[in-house]
Amino acid sequence: MSPHRASRRPPSLRRLLIPALLTLAWLIVFAFGGMSFGSISDVSTNDRSTFLPESAESTRVQEEITRFTGSDAIPAIVIAERPGGITKDDTAALTAARENALAAVPGAESSPVIPSEDGEAAQLVVTVPSDQDTASAVETIRAAVQERAPSGLNSWVSGPAAFTAELTEAFAGIDGLLLIVALAVVLIILVAVYRSPLLPLIVLLSSLTALCAAVLINVALARADVLTITGQVQGILFILVIGAATDYSLLFVARYREMLRDHASAASAALATIREVAAPIIASAGTVIAGLLCLMLSDLRSNAALGPVASIGIACSVLATLTFLPALLALFGRVALWPRAPENGSAHPVLHGEGARGFWARLGAWVERGPKRVAAGVALLLAAGCAGLVLLDADGVPQSSLVLGDSSARDGQAVIDEHFAGGSGSPTYVLAPADRQEEVAQAIAETDGVDSVAIISQDSPSGTLPIGDDGTVQTPPPGAGPPGAVEAEPTVLEDRVMFSVTLDSAADSLEAEQTIIAMRDGLNGTDAAVGGTTAVDLDTNDTSAHDRSVIIPIVLVVITVMLGLLLRAIVAPLVLLATTVLSFGTALGISAVIFHLIGQGKSDPSVPLYAFVFLVALGIDYNIFLMTRVREESVGHGTHVGTLRALAVTGGVITNAGIVLAATFAALLVLPIQFLLQLAIIVALGVLIDALVVRALLVPALALWIGDAIWWPSPLARGARDAHRRDSTPSGRATIEA
Repeated sequence: MSPHRASRRPPSLRRLLIPALLTLAWLIVFAFGGMSFGSISDVSTNDRSTFLPESAESTRVQEEITRFTGSDAIPAIVIAERPGGITKDDTAALTAARENALAAVPGAESSPVIPSEDGEAAQLVVTVPSDQDTASAVETIRAAVQERAPSGLNSWVSGPAAFTAELTEAFAGIDGLLLIVALAVVLIILVAVYRSPLLPLIVLLSSLTALCAAVLINVALARADVLTITGQVQGILFILVIGAATDYSLLFVARYREMLRDHASAASAALATIREVAAPIIASAGTVIAGLLCLMLSDLRSNAALGPVASIGIACSVLATLTFLPALLALFGRVALWPRAPENGSAHPVLHGEGARGFWARLGAWVERGPKRVAAGVALLLAAGCAGLVLLDADGVPQSSLVLGDSSARDGQAVIDEHFAGGSGSPTYVLAPADRQEEVAQAIAETDGVDSVAIISQDSPSGTLPIGDDGTVQTPPPGAGPPGAVEAEPTVLEDRVMFSVTLDSAADSLEAEQTIIAMRDGLNGTDAAVGGTTAVDLDTNDTSAHDRSVIIPIVLVVITVMLGLLLRAIVAPLVLLATTVLSFGTALGISAVIFHLIGQGKSDPSVPLYAFVFLVALGIDYNIFLMTRVREESVGHGTHVGTLRALAVTGGVITNAGIVLAATFAALLVLPIQFLLQLAIIVALGVLIDALVVRALLVPALALWIGDAIWWPSPLARGARDAHRRDSTPSGRATIEA
């Protein structure tokens, strides 16, 4: 940049009015987006049965359950236990509590009090209509039981409704606690990095405004049924936008500091910074968005939902960084960086060779002395971390384990398992052809893990008719019912019947899933379909595992192509991708060990998928910031010197960005949800490994080792140099062209 151009002051309109208008526009977005925070929970859903594809077996059954049973209610199981035996007073109290609960929850229905065979427990099943707030209904039922319970009678509310209520309560902290913790952590890091009272607040305001814009857009699209938002997607959106927007801001401010040395006004420095960093920031964000959008290929709607929601968040982060942040910096001027604002005309630090100072310059010199040794040592160390992958168990997690900490529903399920069939109150449903009724019934009854079988009958007071061991319906003899009663018959709809099956194991257990697998094998060839809570969980896990095997290779191909286009090379993208995948394997392996140590050894199948998409896409980000700078320096100085100069100038800011992103993902630990806890550990650990080890040591060592060939097949691979660029670039000039 010529001295004449550097000293020109932009017109007053551009210097003041345009930044002021941009700031006003973004503050309006901040206001409306802030109001949307209260709505995002209203448009989110956590019903797993709605996430499955139409082709899933349990989906086909789920669509018919309401038609056969006449209800789409979710069951809450009240379980009471008294050591020594349930008394008549206990039964009377439970009956009274039942009446109170039915009166307090509109549309609810309930079974009578059912004693256990050992006489020490009793249960009743209260069905909560789908149009009622499940969490409130469960709390009402629990209060009704506890109010009536005699001294010495222990009671719990369990079943699908109770587990759903606890999950809803756990996600309730997203809007408040999670956001507050994430913002507080980022603010502390920014204060430590900038040592300025004003600049951290400006950066944080920019990041929070980007989040408000993302929430505003996503809520509007969710209301229009364009996309789906789940509780976990909501939490990830908050963390991802805050982390990514802050990372981009760190890179912008680092380059802005350097521009202030060459420009008299803050406005002209901000404009120059936009010109320098817009392309690499947009390119890195585009890589992340491309990886996230690959999730839309998922058959599981909860996975597919994350792609567009998070992509909108990343786009808002880039837009705020390149418009709102520069506008704020232009308006505040050098005061924003007080007390460490660079003066116009001050010298740039030396990056390489004699006079070079700083940790990253010294680290580069150390790597330069033995790049092969450094690359081999780091690669072996990371490969050793991958050994922990043998402990990874990502085949599924029982619903009772989704919420961490104390769980009344989980405690109640343990009591149900002790005194009743574990699947009581949460039946499995089998849809079958009416002309194969007995064949299907017998096959179900012969399946290991099945406690009892009944067939749906809307004529029966209980809603079902029991099935005998021979597969026949056990109807009462004529005249056995009350006067005028209609003789009950199985309900037949479109030549199909539906069975209600009680399993020995708890409906959300892995043992129950094995029973479903065996049942489906036994029914093969009968044109019967198995659904219900357990089948939904099984199909969800199977679909998620299938998504993982399909999407991961696609993400690798997409990101490799984008890196090739960005770096205009083939070797460099393959090297970067290999290092990032190795980093991911290390993070996942170490995390698997941590999961076992903290008693969370089982994982949801989508945990590795989410972690892969985040770590590969975000990890590539840091390598993009480094290698685009290496390529820029290589044009004028060669790959060897260019690598060392790039490491010296980008080392600090990329490390800070990695720490910020790791800290924001670690904020997910405040929510008592196993999925988010595991994802937080993997991503936070992986980002730190990538930023502190891979990008700081492994990638520079490989670049020094491979040399100019890393740019093959571009002209740089043949040692081409731009002498004019080299001679016109001030020696040792520190820039961030990330």
